Amino acid sequence: VQLQASGGGLVQAGGSLRLSCAASARTSSNNGMGWFRQAPGKEREAVAAIDWRGSSTYYADSVKGRFTISRDNAKNTMYLQMNSLKPEDTAVYYCAQARGSSATRSYTGYQYWGRGTQVTVSS
Repeated sequence: VQLQASGGGLVQAGGSLRLSCAASARTSSNNGMGWFRQAPGKEREAVAAIDWRGSSTYYADSVKGRFTISRDNAKNTMYLQMNSLKPEDTAVYYCAQARGSSATRSYTGYQYWGRGTQVTVSS
């Protein structure tokens, strides 16, 4: 399975971006998916996750109320709508496919990773 993240860019604080993650295989619709991010000098952290049906989600406290994760299994694509962006959201964002079907925030729960897309929020 190959994952391709896109949609990153430079945006001013308070702005919005929508990230997309396209999966190469139909089987990804049976797996949970997630978004992680890594800022310079920091560890990779879970941002949001979604189960295979799209009915159960997880959000990091730092993005609750601002980010929305969703998926379209017919298109093998996952999304992350990011609103009210803050400079501290600046990071490389990675999408990943979970080993199981649930929404998990655990790094070890993911088996496939995309290359990442840069998000930069200016103040």
